[in-house]
Amino acid sequence: MTEEQMGLNETLDQKMLIIKSFLEHLEYTLGKDKYSATKYDRFNALAYAVRDKLVERWLDTQQAYYNSDHKRVYYISMEFLMGRTLGNSLINLGIWDEFQEALDSLGENYFEETLDEEQDAGLGNGGLGRLAACFLDSMATMSIPAYGYGIRYEYGIFRQHIADGAQVEIPDNWLRYRNPWELDRQEHLHTVKFYGRVITTFDKNGKLLREWVDTEDVMAMAYDTPIPGYQTNSVNTLRLWTAKSSREFDLKFFNEGNYIRAVEKKMQSETISKVLYPADNVIEGKELRFKQEYFLASATVHDVIYRFKKKHSDMKRLPEKVAIQLNDTHPTLAIPELMRVLMDLHNVEWEDAWEITRKTFAYTNHTILPEALEQWPVWFFEQILPRHLQIIYEINENFLKEIREHFPDDPDRLSRMSIVEEHWERKIRMAHLAIVGSHSVNGVAALHTEILKNELFRDFYEMYPERFNNKTNGITQRRWLKMSNPRLSALIDDYIGPGWTTNLYELEKLRAIASDPEFLERWQKVKRENKEYLCRYILQHNHIEVDPESLFDVQVKRIHEYKRQLLNVLHIITLFNRIKDNPKAEVVPRTFIFAGKAAPAYAAAKLIIRLINAVAAVVNRDPDVAGRIKVVFLANYGVTLAEKIFPASDLSEQISTAGTEASGTGNMKFALNGALTIGTLDGANIEIMEEVGRENIFIFGMTAAEVAALRARGYNPREYYNNNRELRRVLDMIASGYFSPWAPELFTPLTESLLNLGDYYMLLADYAAYVACQEKVSELFRQKDEWTRQAILNCAGMGKFSSDRTIDQYARDIWGIKPVDILPGAVELQRH
Repeated sequence: MTEEQMGLNETLDQKMLIIKSFLEHLEYTLGKDKYSATKYDRFNALAYAVRDKLVERWLDTQQAYYNSDHKRVYYISMEFLMGRTLGNSLINLGIWDEFQEALDSLGENYFEETLDEEQDAGLGNGGLGRLAACFLDSMATMSIPAYGYGIRYEYGIFRQHIADGAQVEIPDNWLRYRNPWELDRQEHLHTVKFYGRVITTFDKNGKLLREWVDTEDVMAMAYDTPIPGYQTNSVNTLRLWTAKSSREFDLKFFNEGNYIRAVEKKMQSETISKVLYPADNVIEGKELRFKQEYFLASATVHDVIYRFKKKHSDMKRLPEKVAIQLNDTHPTLAIPELMRVLMDLHNVEWEDAWEITRKTFAYTNHTILPEALEQWPVWFFEQILPRHLQIIYEINENFLKEIREHFPDDPDRLSRMSIVEEHWERKIRMAHLAIVGSHSVNGVAALHTEILKNELFRDFYEMYPERFNNKTNGITQRRWLKMSNPRLSALIDDYIGPGWTTNLYELEKLRAIASDPEFLERWQKVKRENKEYLCRYILQHNHIEVDPESLFDVQVKRIHEYKRQLLNVLHIITLFNRIKDNPKAEVVPRTFIFAGKAAPAYAAAKLIIRLINAVAAVVNRDPDVAGRIKVVFLANYGVTLAEKIFPASDLSEQISTAGTEASGTGNMKFALNGALTIGTLDGANIEIMEEVGRENIFIFGMTAAEVAALRARGYNPREYYNNNRELRRVLDMIASGYFSPWAPELFTPLTESLLNLGDYYMLLADYAAYVACQEKVSELFRQKDEWTRQAILNCAGMGKFSSDRTIDQYARDIWGIKPVDILPGAVELQRH
């Protein structure tokens, strides 16, 4: 038998094994045959077949971590925006081609149709959760011993439906069927306490003891999901907690025939993990959110201590073996919780417990917006977490003493820096607690970190300068280029090889061929095919025909006033007016694409969505602009939709008011896929500009310093309105009901906010510069090869923005953690 025949037989054997595993799961795991199986059954069977491939590596990884006793990092986040898992697992395991060939032998497009059945996991909403997901991928790929910790929300934030132009929120019951990736760990149950009271006693030596009693208890049960690294044996764990009642129902009420009361406590307990981001515009929603945060913090701390105690009894060694990273302020209650566990359950003295705690925790800040810097009412703590309030008060008392020692002649610092907000309603400032209770505080982009140090947390930086550092965010190229843009990935592989998948700096090699005519032509062909694919999606879901030759001008992200989708709309109306005034004018055709969700209680953001759709309705049916402008709002933005949008985009809108966006990661995903950026000098835009070159990015508008200076001397938006004819016309059209003739005053709140309520995010101040910059965009887009060359250079400059680089910096500078070699087959060897 020739080598070629042997290879063919091996391929056939592999194909048959895959098909056998798939069909066995269909029959024995799901109880279906080819006649009764639905497409979703097929997805589950395929997922189980792939999970089988993961499990052995997963067990080997956990065993290696245990045996080596390496220090581990525990990444706590309220969100993990994972997207679909099946395709990512196939790519990371290196078995995509084999599975595609095997499944497609069962029917045409069988593999692709089966992959499309997977639901996005409803575990996150925006950039915070997507960053956490990218970090998990990088930590596994780099063999960093790590665990992600979050909540297993039964319902995601919501599914977004657009009805009559308005956002309608529909429950996102993503777990209504099954999640084949998770394994429930019923043996990993931790008791989480709420309410009750604290009693004080003394031991026989006269030591003060505090006991938290008469509590209402909820059980936290673990569900584990494997996170495979790319081309490595490492498979890390995402552990999600679900709330279970401490007892199924009250038998006393049941026997009395009061069946509702019998299960009432069970239902109340289990609401804690029901929904991501309960509405916080009512007190019940705020309280549930507060309980969610403590539920996550407590269960995780107990789990970390449980794992630590398997090998160690001296709690002082905890920082040697454990690093806990707080992803924003949401998990900050883990700090007083660890203090409570150390002191009340392990008899550690206060000073030792505080040193252990501070050395264990690190805090990442993701925002400078006051609304996102959590503060919880003191009365929440008094009722729900009374022991933690005592601990926080003592932390604060010691901290205020420290401030007095450092700054004896500056009494105002005490009120500014205190963990307890004493003005109006007394509140606990969670960001202050996170800074005081951590050994590291990092921002997520260079500008953001400077704002933290020099403005937002200046007092803390002056006191603890060594704690502050920057870790610019990153994205995983495995998800956001290799998986989501296979055409471009294959093209890049053809020219520079596949090394960029684990070392994104390899993309620098593209610079040398950015002007090569053949490469330019092939790049343009890939972009055209990606745009045609998105066009088909838009036609199917929005019933709008879009020209793939037009400039795809894209702004997809959470809808928020500071992200300035409204500024984008003002430009669209400006273009519309110019065409109406001169229908024969030469115009670069554009398709404006929006997507994103507005928080349910955020009236202004929801009104912006209505305006986008109202403008779309007018523009898309006007014969004068036909073939020149189209406006599309794509509903229910999430990871899977993003994977369709980024590869097809030409222009990336990153237009937040300078000094408001911490980093952004959408800007990185667009550029990695060859889109040019139009943006302000905000967040990571600045660092992208530094990497790709100022000449290859469209920068406009005020800097953060200029924004602050204008605000300080008094910003009057009406000056810009009065002095700019085009701007005045656009705002008057919106205010007069031009886009809403059925309700002329519908959008008045938006124009009132801009003209009479201060225009806080300074859209009018940046309007003229934005419109002028967009004219430069059009000029460049006319030069097809030059546009493509700059797109290639944007992709080539993305090496810095891999989450692998970010995680390497966290591991080295903050966690003090090194990779662990995973030997394959260790568990299998033990079994024999």
